[in-house]
Amino acid sequence: MPAMRHNRTAKASRRRALGRAVLTVIASLVFLAVLFPGSAYAASGDINTVLDSIRNWLAGLLAALATLFLTVGGVRYVIAAGNPRMMEEGKAAIRSALVGYALAALAPMLVDILRRVIGAA
Repeated sequence: MPAMRHNRTAKASRRRALGRAVLTVIASLVFLAVLFPGSAYAASGDINTVLDSIRNWLAGLLAALATLFLTVGGVRYVIAAGNPRMMEEGKAAIRSALVGYALAALAPMLVDILRRVIGAA
């Protein structure tokens, strides 16, 4: 029996290590995408161009973060192995991802509201 218990803890440890590795890779990719944005900051002095750039970045960043949370939640839920606490943490991360996707979908509308407030429409 002790060998069987050790085997279970070793598997759980490997799952946690794999989960951390996946999270590290995803976080690194998101960080690099934010750090090296490409041509999005090459907006001219035109306010509409700047607001369009803000809208694109806001939607992209929210979608990237939502994808990260969806991945984290899915991995947590899959490796929960029946542990109710870990399953709830996974579900909570998936719910957060859905909120992030909703905000990413609403980003163009929020920027249009900002455009109307500053009178650039």
